[in-house]
Amino acid sequence: MSRSVPRRRAARPSRRRGGRRTPVDPAPVEALPAPVDRPAPEPAPGPVAGPEPTPAVEPVRAVGLGPRRLTGREQLARSRWPFVLWSAVVLAGVGALVSCLLEVGPGWLCSAGAVTVATAYSWALAVRSGGRPVVVGLLALVLGLAAVLSGDESLRTGAAVLTCVVASVFAVMATVPAVRFIGAVREVVIAVVLAAVGAMATVGFAPVVTVVRFEYATLGLSLLGSFALVYRLGAGLHGLGRRGLVIVLLGTGVLAITLAYAELLRRYGTPGLVGNLLDVVVWSRDNLGAFPRPLETVLGIPALAWGVHMRARRRQGWWVCAFGVAATVSVAQALVNPAVALTESVLAVTYGAIVGLAIGYVVIRIDLAFTAPRGRRGRRAEEAAALRPEPSRTRALL
Repeated sequence: MSRSVPRRRAARPSRRRGGRRTPVDPAPVEALPAPVDRPAPEPAPGPVAGPEPTPAVEPVRAVGLGPRRLTGREQLARSRWPFVLWSAVVLAGVGALVSCLLEVGPGWLCSAGAVTVATAYSWALAVRSGGRPVVVGLLALVLGLAAVLSGDESLRTGAAVLTCVVASVFAVMATVPAVRFIGAVREVVIAVVLAAVGAMATVGFAPVVTVVRFEYATLGLSLLGSFALVYRLGAGLHGLGRRGLVIVLLGTGVLAITLAYAELLRRYGTPGLVGNLLDVVVWSRDNLGAFPRPLETVLGIPALAWGVHMRARRRQGWWVCAFGVAATVSVAQALVNPAVALTESVLAVTYGAIVGLAIGYVVIRIDLAFTAPRGRRGRRAEEAAALRPEPSRTRALL
């Protein structure tokens, strides 16, 4: 091409700041010819290669992944025979203690029944708390026999204190969650009966005690043991939450006020006020046969009923159940005071349980009024959804 012929350049769009680009007609593009389909070349004749044979794969047998066969000891532990044997031992101990209370049979039945029940309760508490039941049971048996055979008053009193504490804590730990209030009543009755057996075993050691000191010592040790177990069952302090913290503070306040009020009345109360209160107690004893124990009635039974009801819905119910030991320890102490007859002690525990259940019912209804849906359908739906799982009564909680 000669230099004289001007070259054609495609016009470029002008770029201006803040303006639009002017459209430019594209240069004419020559149409390309359509592609011609050519037949593919035929392959040369020869042997046709078939699919490669896949190697045979032998099934791999899983080694050690099958269901493990349980040993004889594990099968025995998972069966109902340990519970049957434990029940038989406890019934034997109760029979010995009842015959001793009724003054029927030889005198050594009291000590034998006390050692039997203390050993069985220690074994059961170790099973329930995930401990070593064989070691704990043997230790309780050795200590009980040493206290009985030595004849020392201090050892017998120490064995009585430990038996009262173990019975109180075990009675609370033996409960299971209750979806409805009728189930809470059942659990309270079971706990009271277990604590009553512990009361007979406590007296079976024939302790020589000051009643007030014995009550304070067993109450403090029972609360420490209960809170130590509940700390693990309730996922520690961080599992409390705001609501659980309020419950714990409320229960602690009620416990402190009850103990302080009783102590102040006993030491510094005016004769008129103490006389009026004593008149109520005397009237109840004359007309009803007994007066309910205040700590069991005001705090222990309501806390235990509300706790087992709450455990079916949230884990914080364990912290409420921890205060239920105030009821079980009161029952386990019921026979220590020699100035109170057996009939009066039984009636006092019964009246305290009835009044405490009435208070617990009111507390549960107030709790459901703030947390549960309203109406009968709402309550039934809430009860159907309250399915927080827990091990059975004879299995370990931890």
